[in-house]
Amino acid sequence: MRRRLVQIFGFLISTLGWVLVLCTLAMDYWRITQLGGQGGSFVIKVIWFWSSLWKDCSTDSTSVSNCKDFPTFWSVTPFIHGVRGLLMCGLIFGFVGAVLCFVGMECTYIGGTDKTKDKLLLAGAVFHFAGGVSDITAYSLYTGRIIRTNFGTVVPGILQYDIGVPIFLGLVGSFFIILGAVLYAVTVFKVICPESKVVYASHGGTYMAPRSRRRTLYTGSYKRSRHYGSYVDSGRSSSSRISSLSQTTEIKMSERDAFV
Repeated sequence: MRRRLVQIFGFLISTLGWVLVLCTLAMDYWRITQLGGQGGSFVIKVIWFWSSLWKDCSTDSTSVSNCKDFPTFWSVTPFIHGVRGLLMCGLIFGFVGAVLCFVGMECTYIGGTDKTKDKLLLAGAVFHFAGGVSDITAYSLYTGRIIRTNFGTVVPGILQYDIGVPIFLGLVGSFFIILGAVLYAVTVFKVICPESKVVYASHGGTYMAPRSRRRTLYTGSYKRSRHYGSYVDSGRSSSSRISSLSQTTEIKMSERDAFV
């Protein structure tokens, strides 16, 4: 039950993260700056300049906006292409990861056996993690460009932009995605990669479970306390021991019948 709740929480938080990242693609004000505000013209007191991944705009104090869309693919600066490409790759990874995780969750009845569903869920977690890292790289690239422009050499005529709200929302969404991927992986990692367990028996004896699933129960080493003596199994199968026991029983019964 706890495993199922963790998977549902991971699905909800990762989905919320992808919704935030998707919204930032259509949002404006990725970077913003303003001029004026303390005097100047009697008509326009202040003007804001802002940009997104698709256009550059300016808005005055009368709420009139003048925008210039990026007309062609090759007219955009290279770092904008990089941000767009990383976000698109992250969304593709997220879509594949969401489908795999939905099929591999314990609360769904599709995907095959439990072992197959666990593998699908782990693969979906990997896709979510890769998508989250791709999105964080995109936002960091855009933020790094703004920081280099602001703290670089001050050139007259070049505007110094500030970081807008979409970048913060995108970073929060990316961390939600990575957190969801970690929650997915935690629920299935121990099932896919089990460790050998030590079972403590009574009277001081211990039994180490074998790592290979093909070996029988008697292939492990079992040690008893000194009071009961010691026993080390020879590795024979249980069927051979049962057959030898039945043969010994038949011989004893035949000798008893002979004396009768």
